Amino acid sequence: MKISIIGTGYVGLTTGACLAERGHAVLCVDQDREKIALLRRGKMPIFEPGLESLVKGNVRAGRLSFGTSNKDAVAHGKVIFMCVATPPRPDGSADLSAIEAVARDIAGHLKEFRLVAEKSTVPVATGSRVKDVISKYRPQHVDFEVASNPEFLREGCAIEDTMNPDRIVIGVESKRAETILREVYKPFKAPVLVTDIMSAELIKHASNAFLAMKISFANAVGQICELAGANVVEVTRGVGMDRRIGPGFLNAGIGYGGSCFPKDVAAFEAISRELGYDFSLLREVQRVNEKARDLFVKKVERELWIVKDKTIAALGLSFKANTDDIRESVAIKIIRMLVEKGAKVRAYDPQALAKARASMNTIAYCRSPYEAARGADAALVLTDWEEFRALDFGRLKKVMAHPTILDGRNLLDPGKMRELGFTYRSIGRP
Repeated sequence: MKISIIGTGYVGLTTGACLAERGHAVLCVDQDREKIALLRRGKMPIFEPGLESLVKGNVRAGRLSFGTSNKDAVAHGKVIFMCVATPPRPDGSADLSAIEAVARDIAGHLKEFRLVAEKSTVPVATGSRVKDVISKYRPQHVDFEVASNPEFLREGCAIEDTMNPDRIVIGVESKRAETILREVYKPFKAPVLVTDIMSAELIKHASNAFLAMKISFANAVGQICELAGANVVEVTRGVGMDRRIGPGFLNAGIGYGGSCFPKDVAAFEAISRELGYDFSLLREVQRVNEKARDLFVKKVERELWIVKDKTIAALGLSFKANTDDIRESVAIKIIRMLVEKGAKVRAYDPQALAKARASMNTIAYCRSPYEAARGADAALVLTDWEEFRALDFGRLKKVMAHPTILDGRNLLDPGKMRELGFTYRSIGRP
């Protein structure tokens, strides 16, 4: 099937490459001409494991192409996926101006039937707004439909999540739209849940909010474990063995970040408030998440006593491992807090150095974790890169002014660190 993707961020680019890999003819368009020029040269604007080879292979096979014209996208695809950004406003609600602009542009270029599917994360009832906009600005004789098809990919394993999803959610108003989207996903082996459009929109927000809640719950339990002298890893392992709960996202640490959870929790709380429901639980999820990084900075202060003029090695800048995405990165937030307190921060990340350097010029950027740790009074593990678990700790210890590690991701083994002669602090572990 011919498919168009409007927007080539994490969702759009990954979706386009995976749909092409499954045999569809996919055109990805974006208004960012530099990004499209980069993609046409076979270069990736983001780091995502396996994405570069997937894109290049499908471009060579003629199943994937790139452009800058929404007009071309409307002409090409029977299905048009909207994958544009929905950033947060100051009050937490989603800015849907890009969605509205794309819907209006699609309408202006319609010449024959198209199915327009939301894949961006949007508040409930956005589909009806999109339908109204296209109805208003389309040629009156041209038929179209709107659907919701939310994504559930995780950065760092986006290809695996797209190719082998837990479920495919399709929100539609007709059997025709359902049939078309079932055809799109026929090559994918996953259960398909068909709902109305508004339910599909809510499934996405509710899913992300629930996962964020599990993280905040684990962080709160971690603080209780520290106060009681218990081990949060053992506690959450025991909790997660309950099949009703599951172990995923029950890892205590310095909180969640990234382009999805902070934005989606805030947006879900805002739309709930707008609808007349006080979703106070989500405000508490946000509060606990923010508190997690504050508590970690206090842990650093307790260890170093005076932070001002101390040299601190920051291991990790991206919001999670296996991505170069620094949007809403807790690592960046903690570094900024320490810099404000007068710390001299030297940072290393396997992938995110360039993006971090473009957004923050108050720290030193290093080419290796050992360079970052040279002369450091403490090293902070801020991102759960596997590289940090496999460090040469003997070498690390030699270059540091004092062998102190504060592990915000509970990545390392406390017993091993003590045996190696490190002062080691983690989250919720004695």
